[in-house]
Amino acid sequence: MAQLDEKLEGIYQDVLKRNPGEVEFHQAVQEVLESLGPVISKNPEYLERKIIERLCEPERQIIFRVPWQDDKGQVHINRGFRVEFNSALGPYKGGLRFHPSVYLGIIKFLGFEQIFKNSLTGMPIGGGKGGSDFDPKGKSDDEIMRFCQSFMTELYRHLGEHTDVPAGDIGVGGREIGYMFGQYKRITNRWEAGVLTGKGLKWGGSLVRPEATGYGATYFINEALKVRKNSFEGKTCLVSGSGNVAIYTIEKIHQLGGKCVACSDSNGIIVHEKGLDIGLIKQLKEVERRRIADYAAYHKDAKYIPGGNIWEVPCQVAMPSATQNEINGKDAATLVKNGCTAVGEGANMPTTPEGIKVFMEAKIAYGPGKACNAGGVATSALEMQQNAQRDSWSFEETEKKLENIMKGIHKLCYTISDEYGDPGNYVLGANIGGFIKVADAMVAHGLI
Repeated sequence: MAQLDEKLEGIYQDVLKRNPGEVEFHQAVQEVLESLGPVISKNPEYLERKIIERLCEPERQIIFRVPWQDDKGQVHINRGFRVEFNSALGPYKGGLRFHPSVYLGIIKFLGFEQIFKNSLTGMPIGGGKGGSDFDPKGKSDDEIMRFCQSFMTELYRHLGEHTDVPAGDIGVGGREIGYMFGQYKRITNRWEAGVLTGKGLKWGGSLVRPEATGYGATYFINEALKVRKNSFEGKTCLVSGSGNVAIYTIEKIHQLGGKCVACSDSNGIIVHEKGLDIGLIKQLKEVERRRIADYAAYHKDAKYIPGGNIWEVPCQVAMPSATQNEINGKDAATLVKNGCTAVGEGANMPTTPEGIKVFMEAKIAYGPGKACNAGGVATSALEMQQNAQRDSWSFEETEKKLENIMKGIHKLCYTISDEYGDPGNYVLGANIGGFIKVADAMVAHGLI
């Protein structure tokens, strides 16, 4: 990774001092600042107006208690978060994550990334993120409903279609969005469809939203491969995870002629050299909510490896789609050694700085999360458009809009990387492209 410009080093040190112990947030800030040296040289106004310092400080941070009762009558206390990071381009937009690893630093890293990701989409949406350290695994529907209702009982007062519009993330799917939307409607006495995205199709949701992040990441890497006179056709691919993002990444890879041979969950990996059976994975994960290990019972030629490392499986394209920092420097070196020529991040910040350095030095087509996985939030913004118009679009129409948005993000990132002297460096292109649009809006709005 590049060294920080000396004018930015002091800003970064101040971020460390003001946000102690929030290592994921520190990592996200450093990764962006490393790209901005050439920008501030061209535009000293950004430094004079303290744009970067203001970007690194959330406009609002909300932390609250979430009490709920389980099926046995026992009371539990979780902590809820919503970080409304930046509204220069529009209402705060970003998902809610329910996972035991959640703390303020995770939410701030995700919210900071969301600012630039949302900017790259070209849609009028700002950046935010939220969630709780609640673990939905092993909970009954009634327990999850009671938790979601308690969570929304506090959060509702901070939301609105012109203020803050959450969506789902890890641990928050259509079921959880439904429970939260119901509680919001109950408290406010308003059918405000635009206050949450990722809703059910029968009550204000958008076609393609479940598929959007995975499809979008695949579209981005397909464009990156085209630049290199290549495609997914005939490529052996890996997709980590087996949740929503992973499932639809696998599906779109297969549609584009690639063959995905492995996926994973927190317990292990499944390897199927003939190509993964996406229909079976959907059945196991989306319908029956089972572990990926059960895949091997249906395909005897597939191999389940408990605790296995998916990045040791040889491939030409890798799509990390599980969680942050899942590819370290050693994993990245293994991928490159085994012939990997493209990496597309479906997850948020899934590659460590050491891993990114390996990919950049190897000159592979590397799509960072803030660009590559922007399809999810882009389609959430399309859902907001449909809600505002009291309209609904066909699957084909919505997917075409998604594809065009992802092509536009790729073109923007590539053009800017070329302008700044490193064509094909999508990290540089995404960070600068996302930053300039937000920074210019902040300058226009004055000191707020």
